[in-house]
Amino acid sequence: MRHHLPAGLCAGLLLASCGGGEQPATRTATKAPPPVIDMKLFFKNPEKAGFQISPDGNFFSYRAPWKNRMNLFVQRVGDSTALQVTHDTVRDIGGYFWKGDRLVYSRDINGDENYIVFSASIDGKDIKALTPEKGVRAGTLDRLHNIPGMETKVMLQMNQRNPQVFDPYLCDIATGEIKPLYDNSKDNFEGWITDHNGVIRMATKTDGTDQVVYYRASEKEPFTEYMRTGFKDSWSPLFFTFDNANLYVSHNLNGRDKTAVVEWDLAAKKETRLIHEEQDYDVYGLEYSDKRKVLTMATWTGWKQERRILDPETKALYDKLAPKFEGYDHWIYGESDDETKFMVWVGNDRQPGRYYFYDANIDKLELMAESRPWIDEEQLAEMKPISYTSRDGLTIHGYLTLPVGREAKGLPVVINPHGGPWARDEWGFNPEVQLLANRGYAVLQMNFRGSTGYGRAFWEKSFKQWGKTMQDDITDGVEWLKDQGIADSSRIAIYGGSYGGYATLAGITFTPDLYACAVDYVGVSNMFTFMNTVPPYWEPFKKMMYEMVGDPKADSLLLREASPVFFVDRIKCPLFIAQGATDPRVNKAESDQVVEALKARGVEVEYLVKENEGHGFHNEENRFEFYGAMEKFLEQHIGTKPAPVKG
Repeated sequence: MRHHLPAGLCAGLLLASCGGGEQPATRTATKAPPPVIDMKLFFKNPEKAGFQISPDGNFFSYRAPWKNRMNLFVQRVGDSTALQVTHDTVRDIGGYFWKGDRLVYSRDINGDENYIVFSASIDGKDIKALTPEKGVRAGTLDRLHNIPGMETKVMLQMNQRNPQVFDPYLCDIATGEIKPLYDNSKDNFEGWITDHNGVIRMATKTDGTDQVVYYRASEKEPFTEYMRTGFKDSWSPLFFTFDNANLYVSHNLNGRDKTAVVEWDLAAKKETRLIHEEQDYDVYGLEYSDKRKVLTMATWTGWKQERRILDPETKALYDKLAPKFEGYDHWIYGESDDETKFMVWVGNDRQPGRYYFYDANIDKLELMAESRPWIDEEQLAEMKPISYTSRDGLTIHGYLTLPVGREAKGLPVVINPHGGPWARDEWGFNPEVQLLANRGYAVLQMNFRGSTGYGRAFWEKSFKQWGKTMQDDITDGVEWLKDQGIADSSRIAIYGGSYGGYATLAGITFTPDLYACAVDYVGVSNMFTFMNTVPPYWEPFKKMMYEMVGDPKADSLLLREASPVFFVDRIKCPLFIAQGATDPRVNKAESDQVVEALKARGVEVEYLVKENEGHGFHNEENRFEFYGAMEKFLEQHIGTKPAPVKG
């Protein structure tokens, strides 16, 4: 089966690292405040994570720390000891998968996001870099799983020829041999879609605003334009039907505000079957059984991640497991080729994640690991879904986390807008939020206009609104907390990463009386320099960015008004800035400009730069340094006076 594993933190344009209508928890604390938990326990590498099963079901693999970096390990099912496959000290091993009896994985160097793809034998004795190790961004396009003749082959894509586009390559992971699959020098297609036989049948590109999909019936035929949509429309092929004749698509055409998952007739160019849609949320995911060739579930994110199961076998499997995990989310996300052995992830807002191995043949469920066994979930705070109304009448969904054992009245607060900005916050374990709640802060996260998953109209309301109505939605959340009596108005901080860092700077320049201090983590400060320093593979989308954010020439006044760097003279509160020197998305100059301007005015600013990091700090020692500094900074400026325990 192809399965969905909850994503924790969402990805978006600028994202650094991730509604319903429930209202805040009751005001009376029902248990004593927990002990102060060491910051490092929230941010140290997990003990084990990312479990997967080998295709034959005889081994499982996982990532675990070695010399402060996450490396790959393999263990035979039934054995008690594991074999270390990789010994990487440069960066954590990121995504990986099994291909036959080998593992394919990727990592970059120093956060530059130029990912290198490697393959390794399970004994770790044969490791090959499959793509260039400098100046090229590469990734997997198709695992070519269970395709005859492709037992050692995968399809990769990389921007070696032209930094702005990604060409497809066929790679033998055993020998390292790699060869181009398509001469893209004339077309400069940017993306590729394969069928179940591993044949590239679709290619995509943008003319800056229109998204264009090209199609061919076979490798022998040329690509011809199939579908052209404006970027405000969404028409996203998910995968081909099992006979490779038609498509499953997520789209919002024909007047839809929310995307729905449908079956699409390629010849007739129309939707032929609605598989699933939701009234309030975009539906984006569809999964299937590779063995049985049936659809298994549709997935979407409401106030938490949701699924609609589509076939009886999958329903029976989930129904059998559900009673064992009451109070927790559980997702089956990996399996052996014969679909009798499965990996199961279990967690919630206070449980970072447990990994189970389930053998359906003997109905045996075995706990493999807890990702952070040193975390006591009973000491952590609940993340509650909330909603409030913006000043112009929009419903803004979000999450409020209140510190355990303290009355929800007059609390110090950290406002935490998400990155992206075209992403969203989700419900689940969040180490940043739990650290802050453990220190006695209330934490408010909000899915301001432009956040994804709430439909086209809500997203479009963010266009050319950086620092304007998008920022108002954040401010309105602060005012809502004050009206509820939850916030101590003299002890409100704002902290965010990437776009959230921009929102932090906008907050303390455009509403300087609202915040007592601020933490900007790899945030944009100058809309002009930001637009001029984007990665080369964003260049094809610049026209779209101009419509969504603003054109540096045609909208120069708008962008100047939205650039915090030009208004640093309004900043009244202490500011802490953290920046990676190799950040390809938000250039170091974005932070340098603010620091220099504030120092010239004599305003207190603390600046942390890591030379070996990019867009967010990923190395464990750098996370410790950042969060340790942030913890001290917040304590100094909004402090957490001991609160009496009630009830």
